[in-house]
Amino acid sequence: MKKILLLSDTHSHLDEVMLKYVRLADEVWHAGDIGSLEVTDAIKTLKPLRAVYGNIDNDKARMEFPLHNQFLCEEVQVWITHIGGYPGKYNPAIRAALAANPPQLFICGHSHILKVQFDKTLNLLHMNPGAAGKSGFHQLRTMLRFVIEGAQIKELEIIELGAK
Repeated sequence: MKKILLLSDTHSHLDEVMLKYVRLADEVWHAGDIGSLEVTDAIKTLKPLRAVYGNIDNDKARMEFPLHNQFLCEEVQVWITHIGGYPGKYNPAIRAALAANPPQLFICGHSHILKVQFDKTLNLLHMNPGAAGKSGFHQLRTMLRFVIEGAQIKELEIIELGAK
């Protein structure tokens, strides 16, 4: 069993409330637009981190993190990327690969819009945790947390961090 904290679009912001949730997780996953690597460095001192770089991230972040992170967590195949789209409107750059080998869990960021949706066509769960940072058009800062146990994704919670 793994307790996952999922965040995205921190845009260099990390605060004590976010760190409280980091400490409660087994792993932290970041879906890009990290901003300063101080964010991921601080998370890595507390918990294992899986991350991807986003469109605002500099060459240092792009050297440390991949564009796509595909891995197995327990028995769940996961794919994290920053600009992934959502069911019915996936990013054209990944659409064919996603259809050819869909994961059970597809995660992206970028839109700053929290969305969890099951894609019946590809038989996958799509998650976008919204934006945890203070930059962007979103009004409410959000993250997600959930549990992966074996092949099950369960106990999904929305974490509202307050107004930006």
